[in-house]
Amino acid sequence: DLSLDPDTANPYLVLSEDKRSVRLRGAPQELPAHPKRFDHAFCVLASEGFSAGRHYWEVEVGDGESWGKNWEQYHAFTSPETPLSLCERPRKIGVYLDHEGGWVAFYNADNMAPIFTFTAAFSERIFP
Repeated sequence: DLSLDPDTANPYLVLSEDKRSVRLRGAPQELPAHPKRFDHAFCVLASEGFSAGRHYWEVEVGDGESWGKNWEQYHAFTSPETPLSLCERPRKIGVYLDHEGGWVAFYNADNMAPIFTFTAAFSERIFP
């Protein structure tokens, strides 16, 4: 089981007491400055990372309207952004990391439809 790292959470994100879920709030919280904190993106990382091997985890995104959606289109956070063609809005995302293979793939966990795959040469620990 993964837990979320409060030191990385954007001030608009509220972590649950058990640090296993997060929700977006309308105004930023007063949080201490931290070098790991996401100040401009609504992101949070897990406390635990992976430096080798293959790993799978799932993220429940529920019915929210705001996740990963920009101007009525879903995008992968690449540079520049990559538009995604999704037949339906996923409620649960499956994430598969192959550290040595150098890729991370995202799936609709309900039907295993592929969403997007990032490729990179990972040289450091990867944090979900």
